[in-house]
Amino acid sequence: MNMQRAPVPWGAVLRGGPAVLPLLLSVLADRPTLGVPAALGALLAGINDRPGSRRGAVLRLGLPAVTGSFGLFLGTWLGDIAGGGRSLVVLPLALGVLGLVAGALSSTGPVASSCGTHVLVTAVIGAGMPLPEPGWERAALFLVGAVWLLVLRLVLPSPVRSRAKGDAPYVLDGEREAVAAVYTAVADLLRAAGSDRAPGRRAALSGALDHAQDTLSGPRLRRRASSAAERRLHARYAAAFPLAEAATALAWAGEPLPARIAEGPDRLARAVLTGTPCGALPAPVRSGSGLRALDEALLRAAADFDNREGRLVRNGEASGRTSLLRRAFGPAGRAYGIRVALCCGTSTALAQVLRHDHWYWLPATAVFLVKPDLGPLASRVLCRAVGTVAGAALFAALLAPFAGPAVAVGAVAVCGALLPVASRHFAAQTAVVTVLVLSLVLLTGEPSAGAGRVVESLLACALVLVIGHVRMPGQRVHSVRSALDTSASAAHRYLRHVLDHPEDGERRGDLRRDAYRSLAVARNAIDLSAAELPPVARRTAGSAEVAQALEMLIDTTTACAVHLDGRTAGLSRPYADRLTARLSALDAARAGVFRPRGHEAKVSVTAG
Repeated sequence: MNMQRAPVPWGAVLRGGPAVLPLLLSVLADRPTLGVPAALGALLAGINDRPGSRRGAVLRLGLPAVTGSFGLFLGTWLGDIAGGGRSLVVLPLALGVLGLVAGALSSTGPVASSCGTHVLVTAVIGAGMPLPEPGWERAALFLVGAVWLLVLRLVLPSPVRSRAKGDAPYVLDGEREAVAAVYTAVADLLRAAGSDRAPGRRAALSGALDHAQDTLSGPRLRRRASSAAERRLHARYAAAFPLAEAATALAWAGEPLPARIAEGPDRLARAVLTGTPCGALPAPVRSGSGLRALDEALLRAAADFDNREGRLVRNGEASGRTSLLRRAFGPAGRAYGIRVALCCGTSTALAQVLRHDHWYWLPATAVFLVKPDLGPLASRVLCRAVGTVAGAALFAALLAPFAGPAVAVGAVAVCGALLPVASRHFAAQTAVVTVLVLSLVLLTGEPSAGAGRVVESLLACALVLVIGHVRMPGQRVHSVRSALDTSASAAHRYLRHVLDHPEDGERRGDLRRDAYRSLAVARNAIDLSAAELPPVARRTAGSAEVAQALEMLIDTTTACAVHLDGRTAGLSRPYADRLTARLSALDAARAGVFRPRGHEAKVSVTAG
């Protein structure tokens, strides 16, 4: 698992220190145990405090905080029923059932994954951590700590962001950056046309559109004051759709373009960031369908940018998504839920048998490790082991000799500030979290437990490594095949609409976004499976070829859509032949990897 090469999130770093305020107040009041649940709430919220918009942070931090608070209350109640958190039957069974439900729901998306992890981890901690406060008070304190960090996220300005002219101060900085990144990605794709960099730039454009869509889809923070600025951003995001379509068609053609063609999208990106007029945009020569579409898209974008009021538009979210419950309890969700339940229940039972003082560390560690969105299983297990040993050694060498409330609070504050940076590598994140947890243990009045932390974590690593490679009924095949089937269905819907209703550009844009987005999900599932140990990776060998065939089909469909725009004669023979070839290549690639299972209705392609 490599270090993520992303910019340092200075805003999250600056919020990490003040997030310790509730803990500090409890220590000053000589009630340190009151601050421990609050510090845990801030810790888990800090793990979710990633770069993005403030509106996105409301759900990304707030919803997991609520579920974590409920988990802490539920875990405390279960611990009381079990008799001081000790039971070989009640706790493993109850936490296993909770893991089944939380794991299934976690498979439906990143926010749901955070919620599932929070409710499980806090339930385990509530059942095992010896705190004098009752369950409802622990839950309330946990929520206070998480909400305090969320308040800091909403109120404090981003340290390196400039205020856009005429917009509400720094409220929409993440949204502006996301929309500007779309125009920058369009310019990069135009510059890469005709080179071997074009496929990567097209994928980057799809990722930028996905990120902007997610960023703009959160709750509105200031309904009255920021409405005009929000309408402008929505209109400018919508204006990027035709540009992205034209740029994709030009890149598909495989011919280099003059450098000046990318100047227009670059100027639009700067206008989004600064709030200034975009000025005159250089127009391309209208010598083909792709360049004609690009010119018309630039003209429409310039008109939208001149409209200071803007208009609210749909965010391009496709309507063909399956329901939350259907995805959660589909094949992939059931398999992941069973795996989480096995890890949670088995680790709890093992911890009860060993009767360690901090038994809850073992199942809490197993819950984190079993999360597939943290990277390949073998890699994250190794990183967890290395990070735990490093963190325990650091705590023993630098902090344990000076144990005291002031030192513990200072360590928590430093770790809170380091956590956003350390999150770019799982081993570094584990080391920081280990120091933070051991510091909190000191504040509860328990003795130092660095050696126990290492033992519990290593046991959890071994357990998850074994359970993680137990083959569930179709789990690996289902997770990759389900993603590829979803992507293929989206690609066929997009193609049928382009051929049957070429004049409906708005619906076409929705279907194009859904096709490219589902393809990105499939590629992530394939990459994750390929990075696992050979016995797991072999189960989905050849899936990358299916994804490549899907990408070429969707790109060709986009080129056909641009070709058909304003044309009454239908597809020309070269386009029809290319499209037929892409469909045949996709069928051959799928047949070579998966056994037939209800293909989509065949799409008939004829030349006009």
